Amino acid sequence: MRGVLTRAALGVVLLASCAGAACGATSTTHTQRLFAPTSVWNATVVHATVDHSSKRRIHAFVTEVRREIHSGTGPWISDVEASTPFYVVPRSRRRVFVKLDTGSWGAQLQHALARGVPIPRGAKAAAGPDEHLTVYQPSTDTLWEFWKAVHKRDGWHASWGGVMEHVSSSPGYFTPSSYPGLKAPSGWNWGASATSLPVIAGTVRISELRAGVVPHALALAIPEACARVFTWPAQRTDGYSHARNCLPEGAHLRLDPTLDLSKLDLPPVTRVLAEAAQRYGIIVRDVSHHSVGFYAEDPTRTGGNPYIGPHGLYDGLRPWSFLPQFPWADLQLVQMHTCASAPCLPKHGAHAL
Repeated sequence: MRGVLTRAALGVVLLASCAGAACGATSTTHTQRLFAPTSVWNATVVHATVDHSSKRRIHAFVTEVRREIHSGTGPWISDVEASTPFYVVPRSRRRVFVKLDTGSWGAQLQHALARGVPIPRGAKAAAGPDEHLTVYQPSTDTLWEFWKAVHKRDGWHASWGGVMEHVSSSPGYFTPSSYPGLKAPSGWNWGASATSLPVIAGTVRISELRAGVVPHALALAIPEACARVFTWPAQRTDGYSHARNCLPEGAHLRLDPTLDLSKLDLPPVTRVLAEAAQRYGIIVRDVSHHSVGFYAEDPTRTGGNPYIGPHGLYDGLRPWSFLPQFPWADLQLVQMHTCASAPCLPKHGAHAL
């Protein structure tokens, strides 16, 4: 095991396989977690209530996963394409102007961007049709993210995005409180994803895989999500499925807390993902239109690909080798209620942690 777990064995904390109440224990790594400790991305779901529709919806979901495995189309993990690079910048980073290529409906976001964005020189958006780009400045606790970000002769342009201040106390999704003076409904529509969930949220970071610990929920894309409705923490949707057993965007899944991962012969990277899914869960963040998939940090800023190869973070494997071994059939759907418009907040007693 030359990739993930050897780094943990060399002194970085590794979460033990959890079963039952032991899953509620806390652990940290050297990687700073984004959003509030109580946010949906960082809170444990070990004691969460299971939704009444869990069995039938998870059955339909697992059927899709098995179909993809049989056809060789998935499941997948987006890393060098269709993910997001994550640029962490100092206070001294010079700010540049970003022009929104939108209509007047984007005026509030353009106003926020007029203060400038500390995008590093030479930064690049992710490969793929969405061209995501994420910048975080710890000194001001501010996050900027963009959809279809591109650097042209006259500077940076984007088709949409969001600005989030006070990231460390944020619930983990865009709201009117994400930026001073922001008025509803604009706040609920900010963000580079179609759910108002930040694209870095739930993305497995390079430093986390090196540590052997993912200390937050995992973001998930599914081929089709429910049409017209979504569930907290999502605040909007681009789903189009009318199937009775569809999953809405925002759906929060978890691995059965009684499942003993130590008894499963999982590849190292699969084990790390499974531990995160059991402790913090998996949140449906996007629609992929083709296959089920997780997200890992786009490595563009590193100048290489740390995931592949015999000494890579995937331990010499590729996603088609280690993701089919994830215990998909042991997933459960956490209690939810659907919304047709924002704000979509958890009902009292729902999603109890």
